[in-house]
Amino acid sequence: MCTVTFIAAKNGYRLGMNRDEKRTRVRGLPPAKRTIDGREVICPSEPRGGTWIAVNDAAVCFALINWYSVPKKVQANPASRGIVVNAVSGTLSESDADSALAALPLQRINPFRLIGVFPGQKEIIEWHWNLNQLGRATHRWKAQQWISSGFDEPEAQRVRSETFQRACRQKSFGSADWLRRLHRSHSPNCGPFSTCMHRTEAATVSYTEISIAGGHIQLSYACGAPCNPKQTKTTCV
Repeated sequence: MCTVTFIAAKNGYRLGMNRDEKRTRVRGLPPAKRTIDGREVICPSEPRGGTWIAVNDAAVCFALINWYSVPKKVQANPASRGIVVNAVSGTLSESDADSALAALPLQRINPFRLIGVFPGQKEIIEWHWNLNQLGRATHRWKAQQWISSGFDEPEAQRVRSETFQRACRQKSFGSADWLRRLHRSHSPNCGPFSTCMHRTEAATVSYTEISIAGGHIQLSYACGAPCNPKQTKTTCV
């Protein structure tokens, strides 16, 4: 359960991601720098080391969401989807990312959608794994969203997409403040379908924002729901 928003900006881009999880899940760790395949990478992480979003020193970003619309699940000995972003986070091109994904034990990984942002080529690539095939789609370099929900994915996509489209008509569209307001939004109602999601057993547990402007790379991380974050940490390359 997550919402990822991409905004093309002058000489870069902005990307915001709400991570939605069960309230009983252990809290994620704030962003830290790692070296992966010779590249400097910044990402928050799970205590066991997996992550759901990362950006490297070439401003290439990867974000992963679960693909709940695919009902099939790994039946035995599943591997964490948290290894997927780690595997590709040091890559600089879609072909390198292809190779990194091919080396993973995909048959042990539950369905996912992986968004890769490559600013040098102004390309956005989405990989999707359904337990049978790893597909790939290319998206235009423009504002867009990806949405997942373990509660009711089609309805969450409909409601949050409508909120996004309304927000895109605002004068402040594309600014950092606009992106943060969107990701803490409870429109049309605070609940399972709002962008900042709240329900009895699950909620938005963190907000990550990546900002690329010229040669400057910054990742900001707010622990807790964006409407009431408990702490914020910013890391720069």
